Amino acid sequence: MDEGDSPRAAGNEALPRKSRLRVAVLDLARALRFFSRLPVPALPFERDPHDMPDFSRMTRMLPLAGALIALPGALVLLVALALGLPPLPAATLAVAITLIASGGLHEDGLADCCDALGARGDRDRRLAIMKDSTIGSFGAAGLILALIMRVSLIAGIAELAGAGAAAAALITTAGLSRWIALWLMVRLPPARTSGASASAGRIRARDFVIAGVIAVALAFLLLLPAGHGLLAILLMLLLAGAIVLLCLGLARRLIGGQTGDVIGATQQLSEIAALTGLLILIPA
Repeated sequence: MDEGDSPRAAGNEALPRKSRLRVAVLDLARALRFFSRLPVPALPFERDPHDMPDFSRMTRMLPLAGALIALPGALVLLVALALGLPPLPAATLAVAITLIASGGLHEDGLADCCDALGARGDRDRRLAIMKDSTIGSFGAAGLILALIMRVSLIAGIAELAGAGAAAAALITTAGLSRWIALWLMVRLPPARTSGASASAGRIRARDFVIAGVIAVALAFLLLLPAGHGLLAILLMLLLAGAIVLLCLGLARRLIGGQTGDVIGATQQLSEIAALTGLLILIPA
């Protein structure tokens, strides 16, 4: 039986233990297709690239997927700085390329959450506003401020620690934030009975932990050689985790659960928090 034909998992994607590497490659491809607009061809052992994946299992590869999504932006940042462009416009180009690669999925969630959570009303009204595709003043302001923060933080790291440190920070925090934001899917039920979050279901704690090990290992492997200190990495993790806990509490209190938009907003805010931690403790 071909690996893509086994009936043990959603989308006929459960693979034998001897093919764990193939499972990981498949989950990475699925994560890239789900969370980005990067062109990912169908794999030879994949039955249907459009099947709904096992979302919890796919979570294991999300830190690597996030890093790959940010890689084009990091390369643009390195080239722009090497050509003599100042840190601020170079960081702007890097964030713009990363935004294109991701398709603005999480930025859209942030804008929707700002509109919904900033509005007056009960849980149902907030969920209705969150589902509305139009953007309001809170959403526009939140999105602009988030983009300004990301650009300025990356530019600050580049100016104080160099191009390599900034590129490593961009790649690392993209992977870390996409993983850690999914803690809400471990702890909270979907706020709606329909939608992307409800379709994905809950994430198993074991899969979340495996992804966390990958995210933290990636952080140390990329950040330490680039010049970031151990304390800076620990502060990055602490601030990102604190933001996730804050978002979890707000989501539980205001809408009684999580949605895809809430996850997106948490990713954006935890990425900003992680970059802030790295910038604060850049070695003098």
